[in-house]
Order: sequence, then structure tokens, then C-alpha cells
Amino acid sequence: MDDRLVELLKCFELRARVFQAGPLCHSASYDAADGLGYIHVQQQGTLRVDSPGHPPLLIDEPSLFFYMNPTSHRLRPKSRDVEMVCASIEFGAGLRHPLARALPEIVLIRLRDMPALDMTLRVLFREAGEQHCGRQAALDRLIEVVFIQILRDLMDRQRLQVGLLAGLAEPRLAKAINAMHADPANNWSLEGLAATASMSRARFAAKFRDVVGMTPGSYLAEWRLSVAQSLLRQGKPVQLVSDIVGYGSASALSRAFRAQIGLSPTEWVRQYHAGRDAAAAKSSA
Repeated sequence: MDDRLVELLKCFELRARVFQAGPLCHSASYDAADGLGYIHVQQQGTLRVDSPGHPPLLIDEPSLFFYMNPTSHRLRPKSRDVEMVCASIEFGAGLRHPLARALPEIVLIRLRDMPALDMTLRVLFREAGEQHCGRQAALDRLIEVVFIQILRDLMDRQRLQVGLLAGLAEPRLAKAINAMHADPANNWSLEGLAATASMSRARFAAKFRDVVGMTPGSYLAEWRLSVAQSLLRQGKPVQLVSDIVGYGSASALSRAFRAQIGLSPTEWVRQYHAGRDAAAAKSSA
């Protein structure tokens, strides 16, 4: 099967920063206003997780949980032996990321249910427990590997029933989604996508809507805007971006931006960089 994550990882920068590696002795709070996602790997102990977005969780065995989207939450150790690795994670932060929009607020997986992570986590926990040169960089990269392995697992085990990863977990739909990801400028039709998926037009349309949660046309429009935002934040000119993502003209791209985001591409870029600068200033204060 083709690599179902390659275009997502190419379009959206994945960046992790480990800030906790070892015993968690006191409560720790995280604010959605930081604009970050968070991933927490609990090696041992008993932990309570509180958030306005979900009921309290009591986790009493090795587990992993993450918030893809910025979410206020609080970790409360309930035993003295809590050991954790915690990291902030950015995966296309500030963009209309189709994966972030499709995931539940919190994803919680018991480590015993994800054996594919065993080898990576052993290296992660060993690195966290020792003091070597390059430790911070090693921990950051290892968490990024863990995150990619989680996405693989969510697809391969079909843990999600609706959304982008659910669509990528279905082999026929994955062919059509990969095709849109790889060539957003193509003048994709419902018939063409159905043929790519080796399905009839009606069956493909119904299956896509049921599994991904939107029509193929709506998903293509979302993906084109996501790619456009990614290119614009890199400093690419609006006309070039409009050609790459299939809008054909800067004015057509601007109309799509205003309809979906409420800003022109130029206004969005200005707002995006202002928000990033403000977040950087807050974190360094």
C-alpha cells in the first residue's frame, strides 16, 4: 500500500519539544491559549487528567494520550511513583489541518494495546532516564517518531470510525485521498475519484461521506486550502500558490479564503505571523 502519511508530513511541519522526562511530583496545567498540542506518555504510577473538554480520567497503567488541538488540561499525580515523558507538539499549527479537525479532543491508548511502540518507547524511556550529550534533541526526535507510529496504529487498527484517518484506513478510499493529496491542482471529478478507488460513482460518494464525514468535493476544497496556507506561510506568492493548488488565479484563491476563513490570503499571512510572534514572545518571557 502507498504511504498514506507522506503528503501530510510533507505539507505540515511536525515539531515536538519534550519538557518533562522523569518523575511527576506535582500537578501540571496546560493552557489552550498556548496554541499547542500535547502528548503525554505515562510509564508508571496513577494519574488523574482533568479538562473542560472531557470527563475526568484516572489512568493507573502505562498509557499514552495526546491532544492534537490546543486544549486546556491538568495532570494530577495520584501516587508517588508517576513517571512521564511529556511534550508539546505542533503539526501544522495555525493551519486548517484536516487531521487535527478529524481527531477527537483526546486520544488515549493503553501501551499494552500498542505493541508496535515497544521498541521506540524503550529507547525513549532510557534516554529520559540518563544524561547524555544531545539528550534534548534525541527526546524531541523520539517523540516525533512515537507520534508518527501512533498515526500508523490509528489507521492500521482502525481505531477511529470517522474522519481522515478512518478514510485512509479504508484501502479503496485511501487511493482517492492519496491522489487528491498528491495532486491538488488536478481538476478532480467525482467520476475520476471513484475510478481511482475502483468503485462506482454512487457507492464511492456514499462511502466517502460516511467514513470521512464530508463529501469528496468538500474534502478536496479543505485540502487545497490547507496546502495553500502551508505554502503561503513559507512566503510563496499568492499567484504561484493558486496555480499549485488548482484555483487558477489569485482572485479565485482569495474568494475561497474569504469564504472559508473570512480573510484574504495576505491578511491571513499577516495574522498568522503575528500570532506566532506573540506566542514566541510569551514562551520566552
